[in-house]
Amino acid sequence: MPTLSTKENFMRLITGQMPEYIPDYDMMWSFNVPPFMFGQFNPDGVSKDMFGVEQVRDSGGIVPASMPKTHDFVLTDITKWRDVVKLPDTSDFDWAAAGKAALDMRNPELPSGGMAGMGFFQPLVGLMGFDEGLCACFEEPEEVKALMEYICDFYVDAAKNLIYYYKVDFGAFGDDIAHERNPFLSLEMFQDLIAPYWRRYYAVFAEAGLPAGMHNCGHFELYLDDLVDMGVTFWDPVQNTNDMVAIKDKFGRRLAMCEAYDARFLGDADEEEVRASFREHLNKVAPGGGYALFNHNPDMMLAFNKDEIEKAGWAWDEFNKLRYDFYK
Repeated sequence: MPTLSTKENFMRLITGQMPEYIPDYDMMWSFNVPPFMFGQFNPDGVSKDMFGVEQVRDSGGIVPASMPKTHDFVLTDITKWRDVVKLPDTSDFDWAAAGKAALDMRNPELPSGGMAGMGFFQPLVGLMGFDEGLCACFEEPEEVKALMEYICDFYVDAAKNLIYYYKVDFGAFGDDIAHERNPFLSLEMFQDLIAPYWRRYYAVFAEAGLPAGMHNCGHFELYLDDLVDMGVTFWDPVQNTNDMVAIKDKFGRRLAMCEAYDARFLGDADEEEVRASFREHLNKVAPGGGYALFNHNPDMMLAFNKDEIEKAGWAWDEFNKLRYDFYK
């Protein structure tokens, strides 16, 4: 039986140490989030985020999540962002009360991360749409940077208060900047327009002596050198469109991979084939530490129909059979 709690074992993982057993990971551990980050929620299910972007339920998507609507964009000209984008006034926000409420609800056996921002790239395309947002990156990069700076100032101030009042175990952030097959920005554009602001945000946690993670879906490996250089110590949800073996070989325990095991590509495999395939995969990516598996539920293991959910269940069961003895 393990001697370390889920929290103790996971903290070993994200501080570059060797875990006692293979950790699992729950994205909800990251969601110590100041309430003003969530924006305004209405009874009809339509909400606005803190940037004023209307969020709607995407019932036809792979994940039935709320997404920015794809028309009537808030910002149609990047040069006008100062007139349009107004982040919340938090001067009267009671950080001490919010932190106490979060601490009172906390399970001490589980890790607790703090997230003080909702991305940089995502707000840009939420405000403008993908077409206009990406065009702005090409046509008006200095205006994009000015908007990023404004957002970053807000995040940095919030992160400092979050660390002090919420007493989190690690820093968290999310800024989905990649499709399943490719990133949305070239490396050069990323390094110019986005990376400096990620770096400022993560520096707040580094200065507090806290490890930090990045939530980024899709084919994200192009940006990993920059991510590690910023001091990020774990990444989720690692999908198998990334070369996980090469990433493990390159970074080892410096960058822990929290994998969302992808059951969509298992085809007609039967139960034993699925289990054997997962064991083979685990034997490639888990030795030496630096690996965790997302908690088992359809969203986290990328399984979205009855057949895929069944296959994901077999993989999760195999994981639980192996995880506690894997490092012995």
